[in-house]
Amino acid sequence: VQLQAFGGGLVQAGGSLKLYCAASGSILRINAMGWYRQAPGKERELVAHITSGGNTIYADSVKGRFTIYRNNAKNTVYLQMNSLKPEDTAVYYCYAHGVATAQTLRFPSGVDDYWGQGTLVTVSS
Repeated sequence: VQLQAFGGGLVQAGGSLKLYCAASGSILRINAMGWYRQAPGKERELVAHITSGGNTIYADSVKGRFTIYRNNAKNTVYLQMNSLKPEDTAVYYCYAHGVATAQTLRFPSGVDDYWGQGTLVTVSS
């Protein structure tokens, strides 16, 4: 299973960006997908999380500005980021949690987790 993230870039404060992340491979199902971010000198933090049923969780710092959604059929997750602030500058990593494949079904849990390579978002003031 591979996750590829796209959509990062440079944007001015107040602007918008949309990230997306596609999971590929012989995937049977994905329980949840989402995004973490890591700013220079800071720990990685959860930005947004979405289950296969569409339930979402957001970091307090992005509520009302970011929207996460997914296409289950395409194993793709999106992050629409509006009203961006300089403090949103970070490398954004997508993840897929509870991924079932023919291989993972041999594991005791039957699933595994995977990460994308990260995409840089820079918000200038």
